[in-house]
Amino acid sequence: MASDVLTRARGRIDGYFGVTSSGSTFRREAMAGTVTFLAMSYVLAVNPSILGDEGPLGDQGIPMQAVFTATAVAAVFGTLVMGIWARYPIALAPGMGLNAFFAFTVVLTMGIPWQVALSGTLLSGVIFFVLAVTKIRERILNAIPIQMKFAVGAGIGLFVAFLGLKNAGIVVSSDATLVTLGDFTEGTTLLALFGLVLTVVFLVMGWHGAVIYGIVATTILGMVTGLVGVPDGIAEMPKGLDQTFGQAIIHLPDAFTGQMIVVVLTMLFVDFFDSSGTLIGVANQAGLLNKDGTLPRAASALAADSVGTTAGAIIGTSTTTAYVESTAGVSAGGRTGITAVTTAGWFLLAMFCYPIFSVIAGASEVTAPALIVVGVLMSRALGDIDWQRLEYSVPAFITVIMMPLTYSIANGLAMGMIFYPIVMVARGRAKEVHPVMWALMVLFLGYFFFLVE
Repeated sequence: MASDVLTRARGRIDGYFGVTSSGSTFRREAMAGTVTFLAMSYVLAVNPSILGDEGPLGDQGIPMQAVFTATAVAAVFGTLVMGIWARYPIALAPGMGLNAFFAFTVVLTMGIPWQVALSGTLLSGVIFFVLAVTKIRERILNAIPIQMKFAVGAGIGLFVAFLGLKNAGIVVSSDATLVTLGDFTEGTTLLALFGLVLTVVFLVMGWHGAVIYGIVATTILGMVTGLVGVPDGIAEMPKGLDQTFGQAIIHLPDAFTGQMIVVVLTMLFVDFFDSSGTLIGVANQAGLLNKDGTLPRAASALAADSVGTTAGAIIGTSTTTAYVESTAGVSAGGRTGITAVTTAGWFLLAMFCYPIFSVIAGASEVTAPALIVVGVLMSRALGDIDWQRLEYSVPAFITVIMMPLTYSIANGLAMGMIFYPIVMVARGRAKEVHPVMWALMVLFLGYFFFLVE
């Protein structure tokens, strides 16, 4: 009797997720979900190192343990929504690049408290949800030139890599030249270089968990040499959310300012196109796109992404988005939402391992190689830009170069959006500029003249 119930339940699950019809098996889906987790679990160490109060933000940061727990909870929730509702083998977690924007542009440069920054993240998630379930999404996607989409992704990649190089001590400040090469005799810098070389080797060898394996090896070497502390334990009950949960809602009234409009739009813009590109890319690799190249259940998938961002902000972390590392699970055979559900299960277990991840998050030289490698992967979009046509290459280059040089994703995005209509008019192609681009130009001009101090 019990076996009959299990068989019927298994059949219903198979029918809902389409495991058999997609040519997969439950075992293969579970293995694929494990591979995805290994490929992206570095976020549990890197995100707290960026947003936490024991990292570069210091007292302006979110309590470290709260960030860790929030990161894990956001990954579990967002990935479950994507797996169960949209039924895609795609995992979600707080995104690299947007967490850097949250920390270094919004909190550190603009001086906006992290609680209000969470409110901005919440607003961007709600707006994204509305856009995802309406036809407006397609209109906006068509309004933004694809060359600018490539430029934003690549620029964020350079910014993230720059952060990694800085945290590693490979690039340091200089009174004469602004930046210069660091001291390679420093133990922490040598440790970071070791981690970078090892991670790159793993990546080139095709290891799906290259980044986390590099972090583990670097951490072990750091402990042996005394450069990295030893954890007090292995596991403990998750805690810290009492310091962050609901802060985004409490501080919503403080988010309706001129500065925050730009913050929300930047978060929305980056997440909107990053998630769209990731979803299409992963679905294409899995062979899940329709014959005309469109994404089945696109509204559900994008809505799931926005729900993850909204929930993550309420819990206490920066924008939650689809992870390109999901391709690792797809390459291991993942084809359905069961893969995502498995990944969520691993994040749930990892939530109890704060003592281990806190040691890693507190050592910037250990997480720096991960940022550099992630930056490299994001910067591959440079190859998709049409550099031979100045009306595309000029605004694209300005977008890309200004993000790391002004230490601000928002500044690079704004300057690119201002220059695009200008060069198109000069080229005699003003009619091709969508009204949305003109509106963005006016908005970002106001940002520079009235909001940037």
